[in-house]
Amino acid sequence: MLKIKQVTLHHITQRLKSPFYSSIGHVIDRESILVELTDQEGQTGWGEVVAFSTPWYTEETITTAFHLLKDLFIPLILNQSIAHPEELQQLFSPYKRNNMAKASIDGAIWDLYAKRQNVSLSHALGGKKTKIESGVVIGMSSIKEMSEQIRSYVDEGYKRFKVKISPKQDISIIEEIRRDFPTLPLMADANSSYTLADVHRLKELDKFNLMMIEQPLAADDIIDHAKLQEAINTPICLDESIITVDDARKAIELGSCQIINIKAGRVGGLTESKKIHDLCFQHKIPVWCGGMIETGVSRAQNIALASLPNFSIPGDISSSSKYWEEDVVSPEIKAISGVIPVSQKPGLGYEVKSDIINKNRLSKTVIKA
Repeated sequence: MLKIKQVTLHHITQRLKSPFYSSIGHVIDRESILVELTDQEGQTGWGEVVAFSTPWYTEETITTAFHLLKDLFIPLILNQSIAHPEELQQLFSPYKRNNMAKASIDGAIWDLYAKRQNVSLSHALGGKKTKIESGVVIGMSSIKEMSEQIRSYVDEGYKRFKVKISPKQDISIIEEIRRDFPTLPLMADANSSYTLADVHRLKELDKFNLMMIEQPLAADDIIDHAKLQEAINTPICLDESIITVDDARKAIELGSCQIINIKAGRVGGLTESKKIHDLCFQHKIPVWCGGMIETGVSRAQNIALASLPNFSIPGDISSSSKYWEEDVVSPEIKAISGVIPVSQKPGLGYEVKSDIINKNRLSKTVIKA
């Protein structure tokens, strides 16, 4: 049994090596909350709030997540006897959504659980792979800058390339990329910037042999995504539309997508991520692991998650050095020739670096039982 005796919230900020732009927002300084749980034996587990400073991806923010953690979720788990991380879902069930706050505790509990079982997080989740293939994201900028980035990532061996698009920057930029990289494993991420009125424009993307177009329509447009998928040949991948395993079930039954992106933060943690993975596996819907410009804590969790068998498409799990001068974990997470090893050490398999946290900390909140 795990019994949580103390929770420490480390609110930090880190400057990205270069600004990241999409159709709905941009990030220069990345705020995070690292959640450190301590159990009755003094063992620690780590999680991370991956919400952004403003609600441009989902309704959550760092500020709202801090409030939910401090005032509602942490009091629920202090001194509770927890036999398995899946029990958290029942504890949190009286409170709707706020999945990124919930996911930070869920991830930390999984880390603790795996350490107590003396197994890797990958093993605890049921992962089988010893290495995962890594993809990379190219934010919006000029075509020259994007092409230069792609070329450097090709040289580094990344296995899949995602570019951000919008109605103001789509066909022309994909056409230019395809001219320079005709066989590149390429996908486009629209971040909900289109509507069904754009169906003819989206149909034009069919000629570029994209792996998929991610979340072209609004998050609540599962029915419209089904209509769009009927009209275009390019596979649709859903991201923001999938919050629960039941959302995934509905999307699959309606034919709203052919691929699903699983982000542990978006769906409430590793427990729900695994349920979505298992459902998609049953229905032969491939999945991949999305990224949130996160620290090495979440990146390590993503590596473990992506070791499950149905994660058959390289995810947004690139080297830490793509984003940070110094990450908060050791050893540094590196993709070598587009491949990242899955740690076999207990728990996350990475040590959290207190000196880097201290250097980037905005505040520290300790909550005891």
